[in-house]
Amino acid sequence: MIGALRTPGDGRWHRLALAALVLAAWAALLTWGTSPYAGLLTHRELASRGLTPFRLVAFTAGWLLMTIAMMLPSTLPLVNLFGRLVSGRSDRSVLTLDFVLGYLAVWVTFGIAAFLGDAALHRAIERSWTFAGLAQWIGTAVLLVAGVYQVTPVKDMCLVKCRSPYSFLVEHWRGRQAGRDAFRLGMRHGLFCVGCCWTLMLLMFAIGGVNLGWMLALAAVMTVEKTSRWRRHLTAPVGLLLVLLAVALVYRVPLVAAMFGG
Repeated sequence: MIGALRTPGDGRWHRLALAALVLAAWAALLTWGTSPYAGLLTHRELASRGLTPFRLVAFTAGWLLMTIAMMLPSTLPLVNLFGRLVSGRSDRSVLTLDFVLGYLAVWVTFGIAAFLGDAALHRAIERSWTFAGLAQWIGTAVLLVAGVYQVTPVKDMCLVKCRSPYSFLVEHWRGRQAGRDAFRLGMRHGLFCVGCCWTLMLLMFAIGGVNLGWMLALAAVMTVEKTSRWRRHLTAPVGLLLVLLAVALVYRVPLVAAMFGG
């Protein structure tokens, strides 16, 4: 297996395909976000109108596009390495697709759970006189949690897994039942990726919907955290910045409040 990992192979086909997929996701989000149906990309608007199968499907479609656009670039080193590992197989394209689908399945599951939880939380607050004023503090709490989580041992442990694609493959790839194992490998990597970035992705709920500026910034942070040589110097400063933004939101600093729809 180690020898296979070192075989150069020709992975241009799936690099180009993945790059095209990521660019297509950004283009679709931009087009959708400027269309008359942009409200279907806004989590708060979808949830405020009551949950229906259509709104859940609309959210899932938007979240899938966001996951492809924001998260897939940070996992390309592992996808490319996996492509090299299976480059000698006739079913290499299917196996790479299985891996990517397993990865996306974890993020979509997380997104649906977060959406349902966010909708239930807002609904409970709206129905309670006691907690009626708490809705405005949800964004602040998400910022604070995201900032603190940046420096936790769990975050660091998940980042170690995401930053070592070679070790990850050696440890987890078996290939006895190649299709199933590729999908499970993608899911396992997706779980560690969620462990790294779940609080940062929850910021999309604090913002209230699709904001391409925030998406680009968060995607850049998550990609650099997991792939760049400067990654170890980024995590703590990002955490501090998020905590400072939470404090600024508490004191209703105009610029920060505007950033979060306040």
